[in-house]
Amino acid sequence: MWVETVGADDARVVTDDRDRGIREYFWAPDDRRIIYLQDEGGDENWRVHDVDLESGRTRDLTPFEGVQARVVHVDKDVPDTVLIGLNRDNPQLHDVYRLELESGSLTKVLDNPGFVAFVADDDMRVRAAVAPQEDGSMTLLVRDDEESEWRPLHEVGPDDALALNALAFDVPGGRLLTISSAGANAARLVWLDCANGDLTVAAEDPTYDVAEVRLHPDTHEPQLVGFVKERLDYLVLDPSLTDDVAALQALEPGDLNFAGRDRSDRIWLAAYSNDDGPVRYHAYDRDSRQARFLFEHQPALSRFTLARMEPFAFTARDGLEVHGYLTFPPGQGRRGLPAVLNVHGGPWARDVWGFDPETQWLANRGYLSIQVNFRGSTGYGKAFLNAANREWGGKMHDDLVDAVHHVVEQGHADPERVGILGGSYGGYAALLGAAFTPDLFRCAVDVVGPSSLETLIRSIPPYWAPMLAQFHARIGNPDIEPDFLWSRSPLSRVDDIRIPLLIAQGANDPRVKQAESEQIVAALREKGIPHEYLLFPDEGHGFAKPENRLRFYAAAERFLAEHLGGRAEPSSS
Repeated sequence: MWVETVGADDARVVTDDRDRGIREYFWAPDDRRIIYLQDEGGDENWRVHDVDLESGRTRDLTPFEGVQARVVHVDKDVPDTVLIGLNRDNPQLHDVYRLELESGSLTKVLDNPGFVAFVADDDMRVRAAVAPQEDGSMTLLVRDDEESEWRPLHEVGPDDALALNALAFDVPGGRLLTISSAGANAARLVWLDCANGDLTVAAEDPTYDVAEVRLHPDTHEPQLVGFVKERLDYLVLDPSLTDDVAALQALEPGDLNFAGRDRSDRIWLAAYSNDDGPVRYHAYDRDSRQARFLFEHQPALSRFTLARMEPFAFTARDGLEVHGYLTFPPGQGRRGLPAVLNVHGGPWARDVWGFDPETQWLANRGYLSIQVNFRGSTGYGKAFLNAANREWGGKMHDDLVDAVHHVVEQGHADPERVGILGGSYGGYAALLGAAFTPDLFRCAVDVVGPSSLETLIRSIPPYWAPMLAQFHARIGNPDIEPDFLWSRSPLSRVDDIRIPLLIAQGANDPRVKQAESEQIVAALREKGIPHEYLLFPDEGHGFAKPENRLRFYAAAERFLAEHLGGRAEPSSS
């Protein structure tokens, strides 16, 4: 991590991580420290660290083996205290602790009775929590203070459970700002009255879910709400920000993201995501409505001709409208291209417009990159999300197949040179492509993808156990329907695989265990099916170490070039 005073040209390195990189960090309330999270070898047992910017001292504040830490609450007006969650006593549940930054001391303030999320008020009291129920529904509970009993405030059924997200109390503490899709198709921003549960809508869209919310730093009133449509679209709720937002949106062509602000709320940090260039950062002065350019996140990218990302849509075979993005290789036309279907993970996530390193890599190597927000992707409302229930290996895969057919029918892709690539759920989709639709694809690249849905569900991390009912409702229940899960598992159709595969796995993956790759690799080996297998002993669910990422992408581009005909850099080994 680097720190610089705006306008002072005094940038300096403040950490010395030489392993996995630091990916999640934030300012401590005292402004003297930066807090960051780090795991070991990809095991996702995150530890809370801090670095003192004056002395340079770094500390591991949660030095517990096999324990995962989560940040629960940070308050800018409480300079020495942060609330964190630790699953020390029960691997399935995170209790809440008060972490005193000066001394490093930890004090438990809440024994977790079965909650998966918490909200604290301005007095650092945990007063709201989300509890999963056995049928997959969710209950949002509140209490008046730390001595009071919990009481239900807002209950949602299984179909609304994934959208529920409690954000913040207002300053008096009588209302709770929440994202919920109950009573609507798309997730709305609502205020809940803590006394009676009455709901008041603050922002909504009939089709798209609320994706982000910017709150006033002192009052916690929502000021801006973002909806991710084809691109990020902001709704301004606070009229005092209208001119500021307009000025910032006119400054750069990319999608505006609010990356931070100073304590006076005068200087904002604005980041612009572009599809064909690096992310550009500006410091914006609200008094003068002037912006100072700061830096680009990867300045070297500005020297290259990068590809543009184009939204597209098609109608799936059952009539559902599905959206996605096409990225064409610059200078190679738009017809008869080799193509890679690049499937996002989750699956409860989505692809978005903007700078995407993997998409740019594929386009640079000569491929049309196809990204599809298949049913089950988030952001498009609960009807679209829930259309994927029990459709792993079914209609979710049909959407991907239909997308390829659509792009081929448009003349963009050569039907004889289409590959499929993805990680996590995307890796599962790649294995499905090889086993279920081998005539459509020439090759498949699977990164940490499950090969058997039954073994996937039976081996989830312990802290996912409270959400098991959601897995059963959306994927299937191995205790009562193992045959159904087997029928939707790539491992069940290994005999049908006729295309080469590249499989990559992290040995420490807590979500998709190493056995998921090992069992399909063993089956491929036994049946003599062409494949390559890369096992990274110091990685987890994806690859964080630079040398491992380079090794994987070098192997992947060589593999794609061999079977699809794109470009590959010469090997350095």
